[in-house]
Amino acid sequence: MRQAIEEEFILDVLANYTTYKAYSRLVKTAAEDPSLPKSQAAKALAKFMTLHPVNVEQKTEVMIEHFRNKVRAKLGGRAKAMVVTSSRLHAVRYMRAFQAYIAEHGYSDVRPLVAFSGSVRDPENGQEYTEPGMNRDVVSCKPISESQLPERFDSPDYNILLVANKYQTGFDQPLLQAMYVDKRLDGVQAVQTLSRLNRAASGKEAPFVLDFVNDAENIYRAFKPYYDTTSLAEASDPAQLEALKHELDLAQVYHASEVEAFARIFYKPPAKAAATDHAQMQKHIQPAVDSFQGLEEEPRREFREKLTAFVKLYAFVSQVLPWNDPELEKLYSFGKLLLPYLRDERERLTVRFGDDVELQYYRLERLFSGPIHVAEGEPWGVKSPSEVGTAKAKEDRAPLSEIIELLNERFGTQFTEEDRLFFQQIQEKASNDPRVIDTARANPLDKFELGVRKLIEDLMVQRMADNDAIVTRYMGDAQFQAAAFPVLARAIFEAVKARDVRPSEAP
Repeated sequence: MRQAIEEEFILDVLANYTTYKAYSRLVKTAAEDPSLPKSQAAKALAKFMTLHPVNVEQKTEVMIEHFRNKVRAKLGGRAKAMVVTSSRLHAVRYMRAFQAYIAEHGYSDVRPLVAFSGSVRDPENGQEYTEPGMNRDVVSCKPISESQLPERFDSPDYNILLVANKYQTGFDQPLLQAMYVDKRLDGVQAVQTLSRLNRAASGKEAPFVLDFVNDAENIYRAFKPYYDTTSLAEASDPAQLEALKHELDLAQVYHASEVEAFARIFYKPPAKAAATDHAQMQKHIQPAVDSFQGLEEEPRREFREKLTAFVKLYAFVSQVLPWNDPELEKLYSFGKLLLPYLRDERERLTVRFGDDVELQYYRLERLFSGPIHVAEGEPWGVKSPSEVGTAKAKEDRAPLSEIIELLNERFGTQFTEEDRLFFQQIQEKASNDPRVIDTARANPLDKFELGVRKLIEDLMVQRMADNDAIVTRYMGDAQFQAAAFPVLARAIFEAVKARDVRPSEAP
């Protein structure tokens, strides 16, 4: 996962992960500390601390108000969220609570859908509920069928999906920006569920997770086998932002006038944006870059670490609390652009596409202004290295049965020809997937592996009933997976490549 995140194939779903305990403490601090801003939303969230933790109505209030205040406006107002419930009955009751709360407050900007299988009888009122019966089209008021739900959720008409054992694996919705978890998650299930958030999209920031049930340690244990630098901690004190800003100001790497000049351009209304804005913002951060390079090694390291801490802390806390301090907001925007340039000269030669792209998204409370049309112009292909003349050419054409031989020899297992056929089925399924085909055509093998690892895991889970022993070992044993995955990925990669050069398809 770390490699995939660094290569920007996926987003880090743990970057803004907070348990309800940490969330409550943050809100309580903001509501009681006179040095920090107050708001009606913060008070409403703080009130939840005194109520029973499983009260559906109060959790509904927290989720809806957080979504409206912190999530909805992202991605140009297209951002979506998922609510993960612990049972079908919970999903039904949450949907009823969402509908009641929305109607009571007259909200028109929160539009939920619910997903669960079959029918559910609620003992509270004796009524029976189905997914199509609870989901009505906003225009026609007709029921939305189960097969129509993914497409309807993808439309601008809906922005929250409440789920019970559905859409927690294999569901690809890049606009998911937040997740509210009210279900116990363990092991692979935790990774699969939270990974619904990791799809990248233009202008999408690191997603936010609010977990009412699980603690950070459980999530850490679930992700650790797959994510070699997993880090989850309790939320920091928001007051640390002021302390960090004070220390950064004292370093005199930047001046207040430079931050102010940068902010005047960065926060211009989108209608007044000009083609020269990018260059102008670069001009205002360049003095800070020059000052940084003039420091000794130790002061450089300390400043970079403190600025990194400030940017990360502000990005996290601002997804929970409302801020009224423009100086903190300006320094955050200035610092986020400055950080990629605070490297050694050799490191600075690396193009950081994501950091530069974000300059096109002008923010007033993080409001997205418009798309970057990366698709314009001729495509830039990525060529894989030739294997001609390498000593490994013959070895790389080993049959898929190599997986079985390797695993039996290395792990003392007794997998058979039937097990080889299981991997063959995974290979065939993956090599016919359009996403896999596009990834294979555009990347060399090493980059291809990063892009398809998650999809192969999804296929494994979907076919678990066919071969429970292999899938369980593959998903639960990191060393076992590390041995099997490269061979399987190479077989899929070569299957796609071989199909591309069939004589009948050659020009």
